[in-house]
Amino acid sequence: MEQDVRVLTEMVKKESVFVDRVLSEVSKVIVGQQNLIERILIALLCRGHVLIEGVPGLAKTLTVKTFAQVMDASFTRIQFTPDLLPADLIGTQIYNQHTGQFSVKKGPIFASIVLADEVNRAPAKVQSALLEAMQERQVTIGEQTFKLPEPFIVLATQNPIEQEGTYPLPEAQIDRFMLMVKVSYPTKDEEMQIMQKMALSEPPQVQKVMTFQDLERARQVMSEIYMDDKIKEYIVNLVTATRAPEDANLGELKVYIRYGASPRASIYLNEAARAHAFLRHRGYVIPDDVKAVGMDVLRHRIILSYEAEAENLTSEDILKKLFESVQVP
Repeated sequence: MEQDVRVLTEMVKKESVFVDRVLSEVSKVIVGQQNLIERILIALLCRGHVLIEGVPGLAKTLTVKTFAQVMDASFTRIQFTPDLLPADLIGTQIYNQHTGQFSVKKGPIFASIVLADEVNRAPAKVQSALLEAMQERQVTIGEQTFKLPEPFIVLATQNPIEQEGTYPLPEAQIDRFMLMVKVSYPTKDEEMQIMQKMALSEPPQVQKVMTFQDLERARQVMSEIYMDDKIKEYIVNLVTATRAPEDANLGELKVYIRYGASPRASIYLNEAARAHAFLRHRGYVIPDDVKAVGMDVLRHRIILSYEAEAENLTSEDILKKLFESVQVP
């Protein structure tokens, strides 16, 4: 087994070379935000989608746009507004008077990287159209069904402080996002670097350093990364503890949790931990990989009770206690 893990690690080191190139290129434009960039890479490797939450002005859109530039992939940005229609997203049929036939005009969803800006500003019908495309990786226009390109990743942003005129994503739909990443303010040093970069007469340019072939090879190797049964059990224990906290000797938390994480959380936590090990050039998963991605996988999957809201508790407060209490292998 040790020999196999060593061989796997060598394979991972070889196929993950592009990761450092991507991080280096993106850092030419983006200061900090290492966590967000890594989470986008994890989602790409796992065929998942990312919900990005942060106050305005934290370079969420710029990070996604820059990431698309370092990949050899198509990119579209959709500004979600209350008057947006599903056809504005997926496309529609147009009648040709000369031929007397309908032709299909594809919408902006037909791109490898789709930035859904302020996703909570669009009404339920548009959100449903987007989330159906995310889940099925295909859309239906009229009587025709079209496959979406590969790779296909939706990076949706939402503003947590401006609630007027917004349509919060329902719990069942938000569960389809593999990761929910919270973007915080930069440090003083980072803000100084941001000021200096933005003052340049010509903004820094990035090169394409990642291809679809790189991604496909990485996905194949990542699926072979070794995960011990004890770590698999650790993942299951963490997820089931969100439904039955008494199993982790945290019975006092039960009153604060209305619904725990779904089985989708276990699947994504398993995949994200492997991807995190891949980014660290390792052919095996350690408990720290699970901990590193655990908050981003689980934070949007716990529905709190009225008691938790009354005491100003967040899902992160609950998760921190669970991570402290569930035994690490």
